[in-house]
Amino acid sequence: MDFIFIEELRVQAWVGIYPREKIAPQTVELHLTFGVPDAAAEQDDIADTINYAEVIERIRGELAERHFNLIETLGEFVVNLLFEEFGAPWVKIRIAKIGVMKGVRRVGVFIQRGREGVTLPPGMG
Repeated sequence: MDFIFIEELRVQAWVGIYPREKIAPQTVELHLTFGVPDAAAEQDDIADTINYAEVIERIRGELAERHFNLIETLGEFVVNLLFEEFGAPWVKIRIAKIGVMKGVRRVGVFIQRGREGVTLPPGMG
């Protein structure tokens, strides 16, 4: 399995339980790695892979419109988007709120999911 990664994707998102988090979106940073079919490299055709530009635009669009109480729920939403809409067999995501507390650079979650039966190479799991 080949992998695409997207690092330091900054998105405006509605996430949080505190009143200040419900009146304005905040910046979240995403790091994504997701599996793609081996055929992409073999055929040299965008139709055989997951178009990362489309992934980025879908994530930006969805997170601009939805509110999530928990960053964990936001992460699961993105993982399911990659599974269901883009057909990714495996997804690893790290999402962080930036500067939400004094003296803390980031607070976030790390999620890793694979479709049933997907075997990963050593070091990717």
